[in-house]
Amino acid sequence: MIDVCDILDALRWHADIGCDEAIGDTPTDWAALTARAPMRPATQTGFAPNGGATRDGGTRAAPATGMPRPAPRPAAAMVSADQPLGASEAGISARARAAEAKTLAELEAALRDFDGCPLKATAMNTVFADGADDAPILLIGEAPGEDEDRQGKPFVGVSGKLLDRMLAQVGLDRSHVRITNILPWRPPGNRSPTAAEVAACLPFLERHVALVKPKILVALGGVSAKTLLDRPDGITRLRGQWRDYPTADGPLPLLPMLHPAYLLRNPIAKREAWRDMLALRQRIDEVGITFQ
Repeated sequence: MIDVCDILDALRWHADIGCDEAIGDTPTDWAALTARAPMRPATQTGFAPNGGATRDGGTRAAPATGMPRPAPRPAAAMVSADQPLGASEAGISARARAAEAKTLAELEAALRDFDGCPLKATAMNTVFADGADDAPILLIGEAPGEDEDRQGKPFVGVSGKLLDRMLAQVGLDRSHVRITNILPWRPPGNRSPTAAEVAACLPFLERHVALVKPKILVALGGVSAKTLLDRPDGITRLRGQWRDYPTADGPLPLLPMLHPAYLLRNPIAKREAWRDMLALRQRIDEVGITFQ
């Protein structure tokens, strides 16, 4: 007889590791798929039984099999040890697809057809953007949460409601801004995105900025700020300081801010967020942005 306590413990364990949604009618044995998957090519360090580098850093010739040895992968396609195989190829494909988009509608369609990021397979919806297509202010978050994944729009959950109140405090609302994320798909369990996932999706965001042509960028959260500024500093060190985001038409002023989800966990930080909102309002007035 099945113990109810055991079932509850199993459910809690799955929730803790991020398995909080059903994405198929039948379970998938990922361990079996991994066992059948082809082995990765040997890297440039470590033991390589069929040629390549040895443990002591030397090289070992491949045995003569009569078959031509495959050509080395080009440098642009190489991936680091902590990236899934093919991550760089995904980035190259994303950049080509994004560059072809001449409108935001075409960019959204290209993103929905893109299969180079594994997060798409576990997400319910592709979360593209919300707000005016020609908004002078573009807010960029990190990734969709559970509510955003279900509704297909960015910042519609508890964090989104807080963001709406923050905007209202300086005379703004969603009709004045455009909102998107670094990633269009929710990472399981709302975990932090990996470098490979960011690299695969970043070309679409860069094209998004180019098509909207905003006058001000706002990076919400550490992942967004570090990605857009290409800096390793944490958000508590980056926030509140205007920086330049390079574009083909010249640098855009970018203001890193604390993510609303962070403010919900750390209410005392709302005073810093208020200062940042005042700085945003001041820059809006200095640039001469008007809203109809």
